Amino acid sequence: MEARRLAAHLEDFRTYLTHEQRASPRTVEHYLRDLDALADFVRGRAGADATLTHVTLLVLRAWLSERSKRRGTATLSRNVSSVRAFFRWARHVGRVDEDPTATLRAPKIRKKLPDTLSVPDAGRLMDAPGERRSASKRKDLDDRRAVLIARDRLMLELIYGSGLRVSEAVGLDVDEVSAGVSTARVLGKGSKERVVPLGAPTLAAYAAWLALRPRMADPRTGFLDPKAVFIGRGGKRITVRQVQYLVAEYGELATGSPGVHPHQLRHACATHLLDAGADLRMIQELLGHASLSTTQRYTHVSMDHIMKIYDAAHPLAKPSSMP
Repeated sequence: MEARRLAAHLEDFRTYLTHEQRASPRTVEHYLRDLDALADFVRGRAGADATLTHVTLLVLRAWLSERSKRRGTATLSRNVSSVRAFFRWARHVGRVDEDPTATLRAPKIRKKLPDTLSVPDAGRLMDAPGERRSASKRKDLDDRRAVLIARDRLMLELIYGSGLRVSEAVGLDVDEVSAGVSTARVLGKGSKERVVPLGAPTLAAYAAWLALRPRMADPRTGFLDPKAVFIGRGGKRITVRQVQYLVAEYGELATGSPGVHPHQLRHACATHLLDAGADLRMIQELLGHASLSTTQRYTHVSMDHIMKIYDAAHPLAKPSSMP
């Protein structure tokens, strides 16, 4: 098979993706860009007469190794996906007898942990709604201010205090909150329900908000969502985007840093509980993680916390135990 046939195979694959799979132009572009890079690498090793038979498992590993010097794991993982898709097609249409990607492993992608908030930063963030919404000389605006402060304070307390995802907080209904037993029932990922505890600050904020919630009814129609805990414009359930905007605004006011997002509050909840000695399994249940490994990756363990556990548990850690 001549070198030009290697390029011809890629063009046939492009046609397959475009017309049979109806893949998006962006997907086709990404696949072919990766495969063109592989073809250049193969020709560089085997010469201009390289064929598909020169693309072995060892060659693929060498190619990925070379690319890893300048590219991250996310790009390498996409490279592997592109090559696998190509050889599945090539074997299906009889272009190759063996699939060299059958045992090729994609590199593991390390998920970037969100920056966490310190305990003082979290405290300032809880108080930020009252600071941002300054008093007005107009009574109607001052009344509106009180309502929004109550709503936003509860939102922040709930996400941070109970470790909720922003979608879980937004989707919370009034009948899912049991203030008498200090719990709330939330619907998490995969439509899995869990019960989370509500701390004293959250319960106080909830009572304050319930008293003012009817004032969020649409001023023209009187509409007020009968189920939603959190009400936004027009008496409707608040949106995730609105909460993200509010957290970013309050976050900058509290910390001086732009870009604070709701997930950082959830992350701070887990981190601060762990630092205070909470059990990792309990945090897993609180956050609704299916796997403990997710919780372990998700939480920052401070060195102070590690040293406290070490000093308390290790038999040789205490000065009195030394000879």
